Amino acid sequence: MQSTWRGSHRWISRLDKYLVRHVSDLPGGNHDAFFRRLSASANHGKLWLAAAAAMAAFPGRPRRAALHGLIAQAVASAVTNVGFKTLLPRARPLPEHLPVFRFVHPQPTSSSMPSGHSASAVAFAVGAGLVQPVIGAALAPIAAGVAYSRVHTGAHWPSDVFFGSALGAGAAFLTRRWWPVRPPFPDVARTWTTAPELPGGMGLSIVVNTLGGSFTEETAAALREVFPKAHITPVHPDQDLLREIRLAAEHPGTRALGVWGSDGTVGAAAAAAVEHVLPLLVLPGGTLNHFARDAGTGSLREAVAAASRGEAALADIGIATVERGLAGSPERAQLTMLNTSSVGLYPNFVRRRGQLQPALGKPLAGVVAMFRTFAAGTPTTLTVDGRPHKVWISYVGRGRYYPRDHAPLFRPVMDDGVLDVRMITADESFARIRLLWSVLTGTVASSRITHLSEGTRVRIDAGGSPMALAVDGEALAGVRSVEYTVRRRALAYYSPQPQ
Repeated sequence: MQSTWRGSHRWISRLDKYLVRHVSDLPGGNHDAFFRRLSASANHGKLWLAAAAAMAAFPGRPRRAALHGLIAQAVASAVTNVGFKTLLPRARPLPEHLPVFRFVHPQPTSSSMPSGHSASAVAFAVGAGLVQPVIGAALAPIAAGVAYSRVHTGAHWPSDVFFGSALGAGAAFLTRRWWPVRPPFPDVARTWTTAPELPGGMGLSIVVNTLGGSFTEETAAALREVFPKAHITPVHPDQDLLREIRLAAEHPGTRALGVWGSDGTVGAAAAAAVEHVLPLLVLPGGTLNHFARDAGTGSLREAVAAASRGEAALADIGIATVERGLAGSPERAQLTMLNTSSVGLYPNFVRRRGQLQPALGKPLAGVVAMFRTFAAGTPTTLTVDGRPHKVWISYVGRGRYYPRDHAPLFRPVMDDGVLDVRMITADESFARIRLLWSVLTGTVASSRITHLSEGTRVRIDAGGSPMALAVDGEALAGVRSVEYTVRRRALAYYSPQPQ
C-alpha cells in the first residue's frame, strides 16, 4: 500500500509540474495583474463577505443564499486550514517554476495542500447556488477564476486547487443537509361562494378599531371615500369593542360585515359574522392582519374590488375552548381563532422578528430573533394531547401554513380542515445548546427539537402552574387548559377572484 501511495504521489507530482509548465509558458500581459488582484481579493474571505453583503440587500432567496454560502465557506475554511493542511504538509511551487513577474510575493508559508482559497470560493458559490441557482451560476466563473489564480500566481499546485475545490463543494452539500431546501409553496386555492355585491359599500357595516397600530384620521377618510354608502363605526378606547361589533352586525340593512383592525379584532368580527350569517370583508388595517393577506385583501383596492363584485370564498374557523380559574371550578370560554395561537416564547419571538424585519427581511430577522429569544428564555412544562413536554414554543395554526418549519408565514388554502401544530421542545439533553446551534446554523426545521404535526383536535394542559396563552395576538393569563377544534367552511369572506 505504501508503494502504491508513493507511486500515486509521484504521478500527481509529475502532472502538477506538467500543468504548471504550461501555465508558465503563457505570454505575459494584463491578465497577470488581474489574477494577482483577484487572488488577493479573496484573502481571508473578503471577496465572499462582500458578495454576501451585496446579496443580503435583496430579501428572500438572495439573502438566504448569502447566509448559506457563508456557512458553507466557514465549514470549508475550517476543515481545510485546521484539518487537512496539518495532515498533508506539502511544499509550495518554487520561483523557478513560474516567471518572476507572475509569482506571488510574499508566498504563503502554510502547507500547499489543499488550497484554502479554492475551498472557500467553491463552497460559497455552490452553497449560494443550492439556494438560488441563478446566483450560483453568476458566482461560478468568479470562483473558478479565484481557484485558477492560485496556480497562475504560483501559490499552489493544480492538485491542491482540485482537492480544495472538492472540499468546498463537499462543505456546501453537507451544510445543505443541515439546512434542507424548502419545498415550493402550493398554489393558492379557494372554495368560491356567492356573496352580496356592495357597490360603494351599500349594505356594508364596517367596524374600525381606532386602537389599531396604523389608524389615522387619513384611514377613516379613505374608508369613507371608497365606501361612501357604508355604515362605518369607529370604536374608541373607552368603548366596548365586542358590543360595537355586534351592533354593527345587527344594523338595519346590513348584508355584510367589514372590519378594520389587527388579528384580534378580525377574530371577534369573524365570530359575529358567523353568528349572524354574514360574509366578512377584512380590510388591511392594524399592526398585523394575517387574515387579510391570506384572503387576498391585503390592499384597500383589492378589498373594494372583491366587495363591489361580490366575490367571496369559504374559510374554516378554529375554536379555542379555554379553561381558567381554580382547578375545582374552572371558567370556560370559547374563542374564535382565525389564524394562530401560541404558548411559551412565541409571542416574544414574533415581537422581536417584527422589530428586526424592516432592516433584515423576514427570514434573516427570524433567525436573529430566535437566537435572542431563546438565549435568555426558559421552557414551559405542558401536556400536549396527553404527552408531557418541556416546550420552548407550542404553536397551533388554523390551517396548514408554509414554510413547514419554525417560522410559518403563508397559508395558501383557507379551508383544508386541519390544525397546524408545531413545537420546539426542550425534552432532549443539552436542550439549550441544541437550540442555539440550530438557530445559528439555520437548521431548526430539521432539528430533533422541532416537531411538526397536524390534526383536527388538539388539547394543551398547563399542569402545575397556569400558562400564558395568545390567540390571534390577544394574550390570556392564568389559562389551565385549551382545546382546539375546527369548524369547516363556517365563514364566508370577500376575496378577489383571478381576472
